[in-house]
Amino acid sequence: MVDKDKTPLPAPSAADRAATLAGVLLPFFGLVVAVYGLWGWGFSWLELVLLVVMYTATGLGVTVGFHRLFTHRSFETVRPVGFVLAVLGSMSVQGSLLQWVATHRRHHQHSDQEEDPHSPHRYGGGFWGVLAGWWHAHIGWMFLSNQGDLRRYVRDLQRDKLIRNVSRLFPLWIILGLAIPTFFGGLVTGTWTGAGLGFLWGGLVRIFVGHHLTWSINSICHLWGRQAFKCNDESRNNLLCGVLALGEGWHNNHHAFPFSARHGLRWWEVDVSYLVIRLLSVLGLAWRLQLPSPQAIGCKRIQRER
Repeated sequence: MVDKDKTPLPAPSAADRAATLAGVLLPFFGLVVAVYGLWGWGFSWLELVLLVVMYTATGLGVTVGFHRLFTHRSFETVRPVGFVLAVLGSMSVQGSLLQWVATHRRHHQHSDQEEDPHSPHRYGGGFWGVLAGWWHAHIGWMFLSNQGDLRRYVRDLQRDKLIRNVSRLFPLWIILGLAIPTFFGGLVTGTWTGAGLGFLWGGLVRIFVGHHLTWSINSICHLWGRQAFKCNDESRNNLLCGVLALGEGWHNNHHAFPFSARHGLRWWEVDVSYLVIRLLSVLGLAWRLQLPSPQAIGCKRIQRER
């Protein structure tokens, strides 16, 4: 159970800020180089495959693993699957497993309140207030505060030696996530150029895309979209984020039912992450899927006038 902490988040160290800055800027520079290269060596099916496959794999590591499995315990799975999801999520370069979970649990506990690590609703209204809030929720918060006391928010996870070790080896998983597309780019083409393109598109560009789609859940999905359920915050369902972020953009649904393994609660709300969880369940690799009852959904749904 998460303690009801009201203490302010401590400021990160200079080393933490430098690491965060590198994590934000290096993928951006990789994107610039990759796009510039389109006018030089072009863009082949190999770069596309590496980008899509690596984004999907590491993205599911975040959405299915970091978020729905480890943060909210929306389902249970066998240890090997949990390990693979934890490693894939770490390859997304969004922070170590324990850091990510601690920050997200605090966000849910204090959503859009002063203690929320990344609420966009702290600079008032108007164009400049909304813009400043969006920037804070999207990127700025990472330079202003860290996740606080890990022991307070992840005591349950810290008791698991495997999870502690995966989190501790975060730098190793970053290197592995960059090495895999580099290796396959070089293997398929038999050239150093192919390896370099694999590093750019399957590594840096993929990290850039994953970063900004995940951060958009913090920013865009608390500013723009539709509220289907009554919540004590400003969470929104956003169609574009819902599709591109593998189901995470149905954010109001998620805040209404945080422990649900399924975020897309209507047939047209595409939720790739839940489809993966369902597949694991069919294969006998996942069980105890947490889902809201039809009665709970009906009680919380906002009734709109016709």
